[in-house]
Amino acid sequence: MTAIAQNTPRLRPGGDHVESWFIRANDPHSPRAVWIKATVLTSRDGTALAQAWCSVFDGRRTKAWCLDIPLDTARFEANTLGQDIEAGPLAITLTTRGGDTAGALSDDTSSISWDFAFTRAEVGGAPLSLLPGDRLLGMRFPSNKLVTPFPVASVAGHLEWDGERWDLGGWHGMQGHNWGSEHSPEYAWGHCVFTDTGDETPFAVLEAASGRTRVGGRVSPLVSMLVIRRGEQEYRFDRVLDLWRQEPHLDFPHWTLRMRGRDGSAVLRMSAAPEQMVCLAYRNPARATSYCLNSKTAAVSAHVTPINGNAFELRSAHGGALEFLLPQPVPAVSPIV
Repeated sequence: MTAIAQNTPRLRPGGDHVESWFIRANDPHSPRAVWIKATVLTSRDGTALAQAWCSVFDGRRTKAWCLDIPLDTARFEANTLGQDIEAGPLAITLTTRGGDTAGALSDDTSSISWDFAFTRAEVGGAPLSLLPGDRLLGMRFPSNKLVTPFPVASVAGHLEWDGERWDLGGWHGMQGHNWGSEHSPEYAWGHCVFTDTGDETPFAVLEAASGRTRVGGRVSPLVSMLVIRRGEQEYRFDRVLDLWRQEPHLDFPHWTLRMRGRDGSAVLRMSAAPEQMVCLAYRNPARATSYCLNSKTAAVSAHVTPINGNAFELRSAHGGALEFLLPQPVPAVSPIV
């Protein structure tokens, strides 16, 4: 499935639906990152709004903003070249080769503005889905779908946070899209671009998730998926219902995932400092609000033992995106946005 197809809006007015497009950019040299997201939220009770989100991290400080916008004043349009998204002061353009975003958000204490573009990287940059095949994207299971049209991207542009200007040239990023009738009841999600220590060129990427979904009114056990791309090789651990070959442990702020599959075995470890995270209140169309404990500067390590080939390690001190979605906030991560 192409990047354009993966980014196509799934909104159907009149029903319970939540959908987001998000972009992340990380400095390969320091624990600085920015995360942009546009969200659509509708429900059968008539709720219809869009949201503009921004979170920024610099290793010491974190800050997040969210602005609600009436849906009828927002724009989520698809065309032959890609998608045009406008949610209040947030604009995102997505094409087959990349995209750009610009915007500004503020509150009583802080403000941010940004303007940057991203292009698909040669290594690992083809569209990615954790689910085994595109067919599941059109089914009711799981209740929330995730695709990554741009798993690895090169970034250029700038942001300004309370008068401090960051040059984003040479940063690396990704772009994702998710949708469904509700947020998953619980999940951990992670993504990381690994770069060479010399010239900071991306050479590998991983994405993983462990989450619960609703099946027939009941909440499922944790179901996990993991995809690793290293050079020209891809290692997939995506047999969603193969629970006896998955060992997820969600112990905030740590996540460990052991996977076995047709490509071998892998152990993923991710963790983040709570004081360097943000807590985001994620509304659900017909259920209670969930809370996303969000880091874009997490530590990541992965040990991979392929069926054919030598074992290898991937490590990043501060390049990981790590999210936990829980039914209640965690006091160590505040304030709630």
